[in-house]
Amino acid sequence: MSHRNSRTRSKRHVTKHRDMRSIRKVVFGIIVVTVLGLAVYLLSSSLESKTPPPAENTIDVSASMGGFDKDVIRVKVGEPITIRLTSQDNQYHMDGGGKHQWAVDELDLNVIAPPEGSEWVTFTPAKPGEYTFYCDICCGGRANPTMQGTLIVEA
Repeated sequence: MSHRNSRTRSKRHVTKHRDMRSIRKVVFGIIVVTVLGLAVYLLSSSLESKTPPPAENTIDVSASMGGFDKDVIRVKVGEPITIRLTSQDNQYHMDGGGKHQWAVDELDLNVIAPPEGSEWVTFTPAKPGEYTFYCDICCGGRANPTMQGTLIVEA
C-alpha cells in the first residue's frame, strides 16, 4: 500500500508540476503579447505625424516662458502662409505644461504646440489689417506683453 501511495503522490506531483508549467507558459505568453502590443502602439504613435508644412511661405515662431521670439509678423493678402509654432518649454513647466498657443481671434486661427514640439497652421489672409496674436495657455496669457504680438496683413 505504501508503494501505491507513493505512486499516487508521484502522479499528483507530476500533474501539479505540469499544471505549473502550463500556467507559466500562459503567463509568459500574456507578458510577451502585452510587451509587443505596447511596442507596436508606441512605434505607430511616434510615426504618425502630420505632413510637414510647405518650405516656402513658412514663418517659424518660437515660444517659451519668456514669450514669443517675434512680436511682429508681416504677410501679404491672398498669399497662403504657414505659421510653424515651436514650444521651447518641456512638459515639466507648472504653468501650461510646456504647451504654447498662437491664436488670432479675428482670423479664427488657433494652433497649439506640444512641449518641446511644433505644430502649424496654414491660412490665406483675405483682407489687409493689423491683428493681435497671442498665447493664452500660460505665462500670464493675454495680459503678458511678451505673449502677444501683431500680425500685419499688407495689400
